[in-house]
Amino acid sequence: MQRILFAALVFLLVPAGAFAAPAPASFMVGRSLIAASSSPGNAYAAGVSVVLTAPVAGDFSALGGSVITAAPVSGDDLLFGGSVSSRANVAGDLRAVGGSIDIEEPVGGDLAACGYDVYDSGRLGGNVFIVAANTTLANGAAGPVTLYGNNVSLAGDFGADVTVVASGRLSLAASTTIRGALSYQSPLPADIPASVRVTNGIHYTSASYLPDVGASRILALVSMGFFLFARILGALILAGLLAGLFPKLAEAIVRRSGAKPRGILLTTLLGFAILVATPVLLIPLSLTFVGIGLALLLFILYALLALLAVIYAGILLGCLFARRVARRDTVLWHDGAVGMLILSLIAFVPFIGFLIALLLALFSAGALLQIFFHFAFPREENTPEML
Repeated sequence: MQRILFAALVFLLVPAGAFAAPAPASFMVGRSLIAASSSPGNAYAAGVSVVLTAPVAGDFSALGGSVITAAPVSGDDLLFGGSVSSRANVAGDLRAVGGSIDIEEPVGGDLAACGYDVYDSGRLGGNVFIVAANTTLANGAAGPVTLYGNNVSLAGDFGADVTVVASGRLSLAASTTIRGALSYQSPLPADIPASVRVTNGIHYTSASYLPDVGASRILALVSMGFFLFARILGALILAGLLAGLFPKLAEAIVRRSGAKPRGILLTTLLGFAILVATPVLLIPLSLTFVGIGLALLLFILYALLALLAVIYAGILLGCLFARRVARRDTVLWHDGAVGMLILSLIAFVPFIGFLIALLLALFSAGALLQIFFHFAFPREENTPEML
């Protein structure tokens, strides 16, 4: 169905003059273009603002930010613009694409339009095909009408069938006449006054474009599941990369976890102090012009430390698991992935799981700070080899 609609729209947008014999044509290009000279053949114009003020004996094609036709066109109109306004008679077909499309005078042939707002107050003499968010046909049409959009308003005398697919509402003005069938699809029945006359009956199809409560819950659960899966997968990959690229750094953190309880407590308190004190320090720094740059740098380092603390908390768990189960002291990349998976599962346990993950992250932050400090200010010859 979508391919058929696309093919129909492309066919309607191709001007009939494209298949006709060549005729003298005029070309106009300018920033603010006013076409004030009549053209004996086809006319083509492009500019930021295009205004047609002289009659065109053939087809008229225009491209611009704003396109206005204020003179009659004996052939077809093909208009592309941010806003399109047809203020004079068009003997042939009118094809328009734009954000706002306003048709004030009659169109002798077919109308094909695609835009956000389409308003037609002129009489349409042929077939009508419109795709727009908001569509208003205020003076009817002689041929069949097909409309796709959100809100659709109809008024006047329609000489054939009218088909509407609306995701919002369809409304008909009083005394509207449809000399065919009205077939429409929308979430709610249309607002049809008693004075409206439809020769071949009204056919309504109820269609809700919003999910019900059950579908919304399913979509929410699927979205949350996908988000959690993507987050955990990304953490596993990052932990595996860091463990594989910097195994000595992971080994140094594991060695610190085997220290005396007092050392573990002090390392955890150091991580807690840094993660709490840094935001407090950033506030006064960001209030001064000189301190803004330093505050930005500290914030970047703080965010990096927080991320590494969480990742290395998982790596720490993986290394401890490998030592206990595999009896292996060396750090491999899959230790980081396994540890991060274990940490993610622990974090799902209400309250206790979050507390355990937080303590591990605080310890990792403190250990990383100590290692980076000794790396920057080494006291031992082998300290830089940790990285």
